[in-house]
Amino acid sequence: MTTLTIALIGAGGKMGFRAGDNLIETDHRVLWVETSEAGQQALAAVGRTVTPGTEAAAKADVIILAVPDRALGPVSTDLVPHAKPGTIVLTLDPAAAYAGLLAEREDIVYASAHPCHPSVFLQRSTPEEWADTFGGIAAPQDAIASVESEDPQDRANVEAVVRAIYAPVIDVHWVTLKQLAQLEPTLVETVACMIGGLLNEALQETVKLGVPEAAARSILLGHTQVALANGLRGDNPFSDACLIAMDYGRESIIKDDWKKIFRDDQLDLVLARMLHLDAIDR
Repeated sequence: MTTLTIALIGAGGKMGFRAGDNLIETDHRVLWVETSEAGQQALAAVGRTVTPGTEAAAKADVIILAVPDRALGPVSTDLVPHAKPGTIVLTLDPAAAYAGLLAEREDIVYASAHPCHPSVFLQRSTPEEWADTFGGIAAPQDAIASVESEDPQDRANVEAVVRAIYAPVIDVHWVTLKQLAQLEPTLVETVACMIGGLLNEALQETVKLGVPEAAARSILLGHTQVALANGLRGDNPFSDACLIAMDYGRESIIKDDWKKIFRDDQLDLVLARMLHLDAIDR
C-alpha cells in the first residue's frame, strides 16, 4: 500500500482525535494541524507535535479537513493555495463541498467521505464491539465516499485514508457528491436521526402518563429492534392489529407531502440551515 503524507486539519478536535487515533496505527506520515490553544494542549498531552497549516498543506498528499462545516470555507481558502498539484482535499461531510463553499483549484482532487456507523444488525461478538456504537474503535462499519477524479490511483488513495480513519471498515461504497448529500443529511439526519429523537420524546410522554420508566424503556427498545428488523429486513410480518395502529400513526404524525425532502430545492434548504447561510447559490 502507498504510504501517504496526510495533513490532519483540526487534529485537536473531536473528529480530528478520532481520525488521528486510527491514523497512528498505520504507516502513513501524519502532520497534526490545530489552531486552538485547547486543541494544541490536548495534542501535546498525547505526544503529537503541531505543524503550521500552510506548511502541512504544502507537504501533504492528502489534506483531511476535520473541522466544523461552517469553518470549511475559510480554512480551505487558507490552505488550498499552498497545496501541491494533485493533492487530495478530503472533507468528512458533504455539506460544504456540495454547497460550493470550498476553495477551488483545477489541479486539486476533491473528495468527501462519511462513516455509516456500525449497523444495528451488526453481529457483535465482544464487549468492545457492543460498546462502540459510533464506530472507529472496535465495531466494524461501512463508509460512503465520493471523489472528483477518474484516476484509479486517486480513488485508491482516498479509500486507503477512509479505511484508516474509520477503521475497522467492511466496505467503502462509492457515490457522487450529490448522492452523498442525499444520504447525509436527507436520509440519515432528516429522517433517521429525527425519528430517534421522536422515539425519545414519545418515551418521555409515556412516562408522564405514570408508566414506570423502566417498563416503558424496555418495551420501546425491544419493539424498536422488531420494527427495524420487520420494516427494513422483512424478518417477520407485522400483525394485522399492528398495521392498523401504524396507519393511525402515519395519519396523526406524518405529513402527506413529507417526501418533498428528497427534492433538490429542499436539500439546498436544509444544507443552508445547517451551514447558517441565507441560501445556497448555484
